[in-house]
Amino acid sequence: NPKRAKTRQQYVLRRMHELRYVDDATYEDAQKAPLLVRQGLRETLPTHAEFAAEMARQVVFEAYGEEAYTRGLTVWTTLRRADQEAAHAAVRRGLLDYDRRHGYRGPEAYVNLPGEPAETEAAIDRVFQDHVDLDNLLVAVVLEASPTEVRAALASGDTAIVSGDGLRFAARSLQDKSPPNVRIRRGAVVRLAKDDKGRWGVVQLPLAEAAFIALDPRDGALRALVGGFDFGRNKFNHATQAQRQPGSAFKPFIYSAALEKGFSPATVVNDAPFFVPAERAGGEEWEPKNYDGRFEGPMRLRTALAKSKNLVTVRVLQAIGPQYAQDYVAKFGFDPKAHPAVLSMGLGSGAATPMQMASAFSVFANGGYRVSPYLIARITDARGSVLSEAQPQKAGGEAERVIDARNAFVMTSMLRDVVAYGTATKALSLGRRDIAGKTGTTNENVDAWFAGFTSQLVGVAWVGHDQPKSLGANETGAAAALPIWIAFMQKALKGLPDVPAEPPEGLVSLRINAESGLRDDAGTISEWFFNEYVPRREEALTPAPVPGGRSSQDVRNQLF
Repeated sequence: NPKRAKTRQQYVLRRMHELRYVDDATYEDAQKAPLLVRQGLRETLPTHAEFAAEMARQVVFEAYGEEAYTRGLTVWTTLRRADQEAAHAAVRRGLLDYDRRHGYRGPEAYVNLPGEPAETEAAIDRVFQDHVDLDNLLVAVVLEASPTEVRAALASGDTAIVSGDGLRFAARSLQDKSPPNVRIRRGAVVRLAKDDKGRWGVVQLPLAEAAFIALDPRDGALRALVGGFDFGRNKFNHATQAQRQPGSAFKPFIYSAALEKGFSPATVVNDAPFFVPAERAGGEEWEPKNYDGRFEGPMRLRTALAKSKNLVTVRVLQAIGPQYAQDYVAKFGFDPKAHPAVLSMGLGSGAATPMQMASAFSVFANGGYRVSPYLIARITDARGSVLSEAQPQKAGGEAERVIDARNAFVMTSMLRDVVAYGTATKALSLGRRDIAGKTGTTNENVDAWFAGFTSQLVGVAWVGHDQPKSLGANETGAAAALPIWIAFMQKALKGLPDVPAEPPEGLVSLRINAESGLRDDAGTISEWFFNEYVPRREEALTPAPVPGGRSSQDVRNQLF
């Protein structure tokens, strides 16, 4: 910042002269001397991948110890620069948009600015030592403020002028009657950023955090990883370390388990009140609700998943058995201990990291194989010799098949309807047919999720507070997390072909009645069934094999 450095130089020289450290001649010569700047070494990353870089550093240090810093190692990651930049921008924009919806909280601090120019510059300098710019969110010290214009000093030495729409976000803090602790006045420390047209506007650092993971479901290669809003502000990696409730984003794994028990997407289950008395619920009665508080009666599982109906999910989990479901979700890489075998498990009351969620959804995306996420592709020494190289197990090859290909296809089909007409219709803006996914929102909107995928890329977005608390009214997965996912995929999927999945062998498509869920050759809906579970025309589409030796009629009576 040459301008501010020159100002600081003049101030120091003047003080040295006043305190008799230099005589008049020396002072005058020093004022005329050009400002010389010694360029030091700057360690910068070529892209915004600080969280991933720290993950790689930890892995390399664990393998090589202190030699990791002295052997001249080069670490090649699986990240794609364009994808990483897209993820970084999407997370920051998503959090800033979320923050704007909840209003301006006021300046970050206040500083006393004396009238004497040199003293004012010194005070401003001290502000920039305590408050640092975060990427394009610049620290500014207000010099003048009115309801129509704010003039503020930047660390570069320039003066920013904010007016018009740039003041709209903080308009209430510019009123004379605004509380002293939120008022923008001379000496207030604020954040400024430029919009797409280069105009300054008042912004603020968000209190919420977010994470985003993108990986290739074919082998687990990480393509983008953002662990939080800013690594310099908070180094906790929410992508890999934050154990959060997945909420409704966990439902697909319960439905997948149900398919293995003979359910189909056309199985009709009642969306009606559900109550567990205290003696059967561990001492406290339990009465789950749907997010919208409404009950819509009998509906097909496909519709229930698309609309994220809690009561249907609970009844399905009750039918297949919580213990069976707990064992089943381990196939996707979840720790069963983090998902206790109780009915609330179906509503995502357990705990998972965004990385675990991305790995789990990749099983649907790749046709039923479990792949392990990996970040480091290879490591070379100072001579270019390869010291280690990743050998990932690939879907369809060495990777373990954990669910049937038919199950993966049917679940992908159901999750596409979440986008087509369910809770994630915003994703239709991408104009693709091959997108599938699931929103997730926990009680009181504490955690917001969206996990979505194509056959080529899986992405998971999470938004929440470090100390769990509500994100606010209406801050669902669709409102807070899905926009981050969409912003990323708009760039990451550009140029990639739209490839809907092809049905594997062992599936049949039957016509059914959309209202009753009964097989009807003149029905209005086509639905997929495992060939061994195909119902007779006169049968309701209820599960064939059920846990505990119960009959289909028993289960039907229970579900309705």
